[in-house]
Amino acid sequence: ARATARVSAARLGVAEAELERTRLTAPFAGVVAEVSGELNEYVTPSPPGIPTPPAVDLIDDSCFYISAPIDEVDAAKVRLGLDARVTLDAFGERSFAGSVRRIAPYVLDQEKQARTVEVEVVIARPPEDSPLLAGYSADVEIIVDRAENALHIPTAAIRPGEQALVMLLEADTGLLAERAVETGLANWDRTQILSGLEEGDLVVLSLDREGVAAGQPAIAEDQDSGS
Repeated sequence: ARATARVSAARLGVAEAELERTRLTAPFAGVVAEVSGELNEYVTPSPPGIPTPPAVDLIDDSCFYISAPIDEVDAAKVRLGLDARVTLDAFGERSFAGSVRRIAPYVLDQEKQARTVEVEVVIARPPEDSPLLAGYSADVEIIVDRAENALHIPTAAIRPGEQALVMLLEADTGLLAERAVETGLANWDRTQILSGLEEGDLVVLSLDREGVAAGQPAIAEDQDSGS
């Protein structure tokens, strides 16, 4: 009888183990975004080389972050903890302060795309008027250096080459003239000018416009206040 009782207890343990294998326990608290399957449907592991969707798509809404690709040329300048500015399409022109929390230890080499390094940025103070949603598109600008009260012009106004050149409208003659400049910090929007220009100079932005060439007369249509 005691042996029979031990066998029954062992069978009960096997049944409990089998039951436990049928339960999915979330590793963290979150929001269920999608359930792939129907009631009483069996879920089996995916065969080799054939990916299948997860049984449950669970979102952890307590620790949002932005994953962004950085060109490998700029990756060496990025450090953990650097300040960043984040803009989200859903919030218009508003920007949020953030910081770099992770830099991938490898370079992605995807077909027909530039070689990039993935970085993760967290927002210091998420917006309070509207909750963040997983999947938002975002732009990240990582601040690797600063220059206070610096003379700067739009990056599009500079002709790259062995010597950076800028087209000016000379106020006294009304003619266009090229001038070599020395540049400092730069990004896709603005470039710091170390020498070659002075505050108040009229910089030509429409370099690809027909007739824009040194020695040609011109009239300023619009003066950029930041140049």
